[in-house]
This record gives sequence, C-alpha cells and structure tokens, in this order.
Amino acid sequence: CSAIDACKTSNGGCSAKAECRRTTPGNRACICNAGYTGDGVVCIEINPCLENNGGCDRNAECTQTGPNQAVCNCLKGYSGDGKRCTYISLCSQNNGGCSEFAICNDTELTERTCTCKHNYIGDGFTCRGNILQELLRDSNMSRFYFHLEAFSITDIAGPGPFTVFVPHTDVLNSDPRVKDWVAKGVMAQVLRYHTVGCASLLYNDLIKITNITSLHGDQIHISYSQNSLLLNNKAEIIFSDAVCTNGVIHVINQILVP
Repeated sequence: CSAIDACKTSNGGCSAKAECRRTTPGNRACICNAGYTGDGVVCIEINPCLENNGGCDRNAECTQTGPNQAVCNCLKGYSGDGKRCTYISLCSQNNGGCSEFAICNDTELTERTCTCKHNYIGDGFTCRGNILQELLRDSNMSRFYFHLEAFSITDIAGPGPFTVFVPHTDVLNSDPRVKDWVAKGVMAQVLRYHTVGCASLLYNDLIKITNITSLHGDQIHISYSQNSLLLNNKAEIIFSDAVCTNGVIHVINQILVP
C-alpha cells in the first residue's frame, strides 16, 4: 500500500493562492501564500492601506500595488517620500506669486492670500504706491519723472487725488521740441499741463466728459471715437487706469501742449 497524496490533484482543494502541504497520509494543510490571508481554501490579497494608512504619512495617499504591497504619495500641497510629508508653503517661493509690495499669507492647502502692504494699493498681485513712485519704477514713464524732478515740480507728491497723463518715455526722448522748451524756460508749464488736480479719473470717467482743467490752468479737450480716447484731438491714451494711492496714471503717445 502507498500513502495517498492529498495535494496531488487540484492543489489538494486549496486556493490557487495557497500552498498545499502533505501532513499525514491522505491529509493536507492549505497555507496562503505571502501577501494573502485566509484559511488556505480561500485566500484574499492583503491590502496594507486598510491599516494605519499602510504606514504612509497622514498627509499622503496609500495605493495598493499588489498583495500586501503599496506606495505612498504625498497629497497635493505636501512634499516628501510619502512616508513623511511636509506642507509646502506657497509663500516661500516668489512670494507666492503676489506683488513684491504685498504680504503673502498661507491659508489652506494650495491656497494663499495676497494683501498690498501699507501705503500701497491694488489686488495683491499688482500693488502700486503713490504716483511719483510708480513713475520712477516703470521705464515707460520714468522719463516724465526725471523731468518733474529736474524742474522741482512736486504737486503730485501730495495726497491728491490727481489724474496724470504721462507721455511715453520714447516720446519724451525723441520729440525735438523738448530741448526748445527747456531752453526757453517753458518746460515746467508743459509738464504741469499733464496733470489734473482734485480728481482721480479712470478711463470710463474720461469718456463721459469733454473738458478738464490742468494744474497749468488751461483746459484739456477730450474726445472719444473709434474705440480710442484722444486728448486735444491728438494724443491717444495707450495704457490706462494705473491706480495709485494718490490718483491714477494714463500713458499717452504724444506730448500735450498748452
């Protein structure tokens, strides 16, 4: 007589994910393979993510990749190897995308707020100081600032509000009349003709009026046609509504002459 091998046929009735082990003649034991759990007849994959998040950080996602195997990936807003995840401060890099003149505050995951600093105005992404600060900071308008400084024109240093029509730097550098005005001593009058006091007039305000009085005393005529706003029928506003703490700046493509 020979002993009956209980594992010889159909893995001894054990699960395909189990090992059939002969014990005594005609008997066997079913042992689930590594990564599986059960009685050997039925073996189920072990999902390590179901217990203690699979050993992942609490700010990580555990994803099962196989029997008793998983990977850990930090959640959005966190960095690390998944076993250890640390919060990424949006404000720690490039001021969180806020203006250099704004304060960045982390709020929630992947969220932050941008608030303009004291003495600056804007939405936090664009923050502007007073008119003189902005004229100096922007190369498109800085030539106008240097002319104001050269002739000691300080009107727009006050609290305002003011509306300033600034000829583009390229215009002031290329217009041959500028040298003549300086030589004749009238440049200061020309410069003051570009500022309106006691009003912060945005583009939408300007299209509703026809005349405004400058600090020089003469009026500036305003007309609107073909989607363009013209001053004295010549100078076109090419950039508008640079709102500052003491008024607003509009860039124009010609010099206004009183």
